[in-house]
Amino acid sequence: MPMTVRKAFAYITSGRRLLVFTHSHYPEAGIQVPAGTMRSDEDPITAALREAAEESGLVDLDVVGVLGELAFDASLYGKDEIHHRSFVHLRCRADTSDQWEHWETDPHGAPGEHYLFVLSWASLDAPLPDLIAGHDAFIPALRAALDCDSGVTDLPPSFRTK
Repeated sequence: MPMTVRKAFAYITSGRRLLVFTHSHYPEAGIQVPAGTMRSDEDPITAALREAAEESGLVDLDVVGVLGELAFDASLYGKDEIHHRSFVHLRCRADTSDQWEHWETDPHGAPGEHYLFVLSWASLDAPLPDLIAGHDAFIPALRAALDCDSGVTDLPPSFRTK
């Protein structure tokens, strides 16, 4: 029976842009959003804020809310695990470049390793680049939440955030 692992995903937005990144030294890791394994004492929001800081360097973030949760079968990627994924919307308050690099110095499962990430903003008003391994699962809910924030009123009540 596969082990269940709790994961937190951070959908960090600035206006109608989503933060994405690639691994500079591991292009096969694809395009991702900040995410990682939750610690035993963490809730999804705390874990998403920690992962955001570790993987992007951003700490000036507002918590908008949890967009949803799902189970993900990681066996497709060579792991005998079921990931219980929580997707958290965070809003960036910092003024950032359109693209920057950041070193993650404490990656889960790889003590002593350092990973260089290349981060950039992708427009949510255009097709996003293909995100790897289900990182895009709650993009429709994110777009709907942002549409509610901008005054769009023809969305179902279940998508409203105010």
